[in-house]
Amino acid sequence: MTKQEEITQVHSFYDTILILDFGSQYSHLITRRVREFGVYCEMLPCTQKIKELRFNPKGVILSGSPYSVYDKDAPRVDSEVFNLGVPVLGICYGLQELAWNFGGSVAPCDHREYGHAILNINHQGHPFINRLFDGIEGPIQVWMSHGDQLDRAPEGFNVIGHTLTAPFAAIAHEEKHLFGIQFHPEVTHTPLGKEILKNFVKNICECEMNWTMESFIDKEIERIRQIVGPNGKVVGAVSGGVDSTVAARLMKEAIGDRFHAILVDNGVMRLNECETVKKVLGDHLGINLKVVDAADMFLDRLKGVTDPERKRKIIGNTFIEVFESESLKIDQETKEGGHGQIEYLLQGTLYPDVIESISFKGPSATIKTHHNVGGLLEDMKLKLIEPLRELFKDEVRELGKVLKVDEDLIWRHPFPGPGIAIRVLGEVTPSQVAIARAADHIYIDEIKKAGLYRKISQAYAALLPVKAVGVMGDRRTYEQVIVLRAVETTDFMTADWYPFPYDILKKISNRIINEVKGVNRVVYDISSKPPATIEW
Repeated sequence: MTKQEEITQVHSFYDTILILDFGSQYSHLITRRVREFGVYCEMLPCTQKIKELRFNPKGVILSGSPYSVYDKDAPRVDSEVFNLGVPVLGICYGLQELAWNFGGSVAPCDHREYGHAILNINHQGHPFINRLFDGIEGPIQVWMSHGDQLDRAPEGFNVIGHTLTAPFAAIAHEEKHLFGIQFHPEVTHTPLGKEILKNFVKNICECEMNWTMESFIDKEIERIRQIVGPNGKVVGAVSGGVDSTVAARLMKEAIGDRFHAILVDNGVMRLNECETVKKVLGDHLGINLKVVDAADMFLDRLKGVTDPERKRKIIGNTFIEVFESESLKIDQETKEGGHGQIEYLLQGTLYPDVIESISFKGPSATIKTHHNVGGLLEDMKLKLIEPLRELFKDEVRELGKVLKVDEDLIWRHPFPGPGIAIRVLGEVTPSQVAIARAADHIYIDEIKKAGLYRKISQAYAALLPVKAVGVMGDRRTYEQVIVLRAVETTDFMTADWYPFPYDILKKISNRIINEVKGVNRVVYDISSKPPATIEW
């Protein structure tokens, strides 16, 4: 195992469920449900080679997929997963993949089945099999989303559930501890789906339900201290957001003043951001903080760049260059204290960042490259340490509460590492950044005044690379367009647009047009994720 793998490993502390993703839009929901039971789980692409796993899972869940098992390019699981000796649960396509591996037959439905169905449970004289539906009496409502289904169960499998149109809606193998269900228990449209998943994780896999943020803190601090050593130093990227702040607070708790936080003014931050971060992290949390003015460097490198992926790469690479340069300075400044050389860079990477930056089909299917996941220098000298890498946003907030981080900061809306640079569509210039920054400040100000800030998961204003005709002061104008975005979500993997009262949108629009020079039109984005992403 490499040092880099040691930095992100948590499996030695917790029982782990492995979720193999076949490209389903619901895969991340399986992960969230299992975490909610107090059991740690990790999602990897279905192409994961079992012999290369860094941990021994207590159970495996195979997700759904938009593919057919008979498609030429259908994703296939490593068959060694069935030789791990742990229970396996296949969901929808996962059921079909499981059956296909064991000689069952899958065929197209007469019609695509999408929506509610009634599942009849076949309780049989097999105690272990019955654990999947323990405490559940049929018939129950379930959610279907498939074009294929089993028309013959593999040899040795028992049918434990059926619907009017799906005779093999649930199957199980007593000796091999293999289970398959055609419906989706992870979605809210299957009311008892959580109980079914919990039965698999707790009753069948026998996982210890000890995944809590209180236990995470103790074990993560212990792990950080082992990695960094008694004299090691860590330099950290902070932005003022909840992720980097909680990560910094955790690192401060682990190694004290040997942690040095760096806030880089990249020229694309929110209004008065540097002053706010300095006050919160330095004054209130007692964290060693250095503010570095690198605005000119970032903006110079962004000149003429319009592609969002190139922006992210440029910003990610520049960040690392600045950190490495500053870490050398800190080494020189602190060498008299007897501390070791700085080897590690702290980042507030979250699990959704990791999920969205990988794909079982390779880079071509990646939604977007997060600057702190896919935008790093290949020859980076510092080693990454990412204590939040396995956490979802709501888990980070819970962690922040336990660490006694100020509640206003805990509930602060996310702000991307590339900052306003990715909220200025088109070329990033100081004047364009100023427009987007001013509009965003007004927008958030009005949301807070209306008492809606905590009801919205993320909100921001973006500047579009188009101009529109308008009339101001009896004169024709030809100026730019601001788009407002606000979403509701719990895990940031899916999101719905927030239904603002019209009077509030009207007030926000009027203020932006009147107060932000260069804007004559404001629009509101009503796209959900998917198909849209949260950021533009």
